[in-house]
Amino acid sequence: MSRAFVKEQDTVDELPDRLISEHPNLVTKAGLQQIEAEVARLDAAHAAAQAAGDRAEMAATARDLRYWSARLGSAELVPPPAEHAVVQFGSSVSIERDDGRRQTYRIVGEDEADPTKGSISYVSPLARALAGKSVGDAVKVAGAEAEITEIG
Repeated sequence: MSRAFVKEQDTVDELPDRLISEHPNLVTKAGLQQIEAEVARLDAAHAAAQAAGDRAEMAATARDLRYWSARLGSAELVPPPAEHAVVQFGSSVSIERDDGRRQTYRIVGEDEADPTKGSISYVSPLARALAGKSVGDAVKVAGAEAEITEIG
């Protein structure tokens, strides 16, 4: 049958894949659990969409399932830091800015990062500036100086 005779609502274009970072997929234990939970959630949502015959939802869940399955397959679990002498992946770092603001961030994997909740990706400019530094070291943060006050 010619595509000319197919109803428009009967076709759903496959959605383009979500971009996957070029950086190694380092994850904390909690980050790995979040990825596993997302894959399980999407598996269930995709099955429900198939059962309902919802082609648009099937396309959306299939795309997201491909992304999260790839992230799960490439995940590299990094154990928590044994030492807190220098900032590294998994560290919690407190800084004090020039204006007196004190902020604490945890350095985590890209998919786990949520700056509003105090976690930043290890590839973010701030995390890169902090990596390898010790308490008392100064770093440039958003064009201003900040001092590392605590590493945990």
